Amino acid sequence: MALQRGAIREALLSAGAPSEKADKTAEELAGYENRLATIELRLNVLMFMVAALYALGGLALWLLIRLASKAGAIG
Repeated sequence: MALQRGAIREALLSAGAPSEKADKTAEELAGYENRLATIELRLNVLMFMVAALYALGGLALWLLIRLASKAGAIG
């Protein structure tokens, strides 16, 4: 991330931005990148949880249908 911040800072400096503003902007963009990475990680965890719940629900439904058929409740 330091390389990206340095690249952003250099691009801003070459575009004519003052050094202080380039530093501050590069740090702020790095902070946004950290926040986006955290959000992406949380989203991946939630997607895994939903997939696991979906699989467990399918398994539970299969077990219920199997038990009902053995008990004679279904055909």
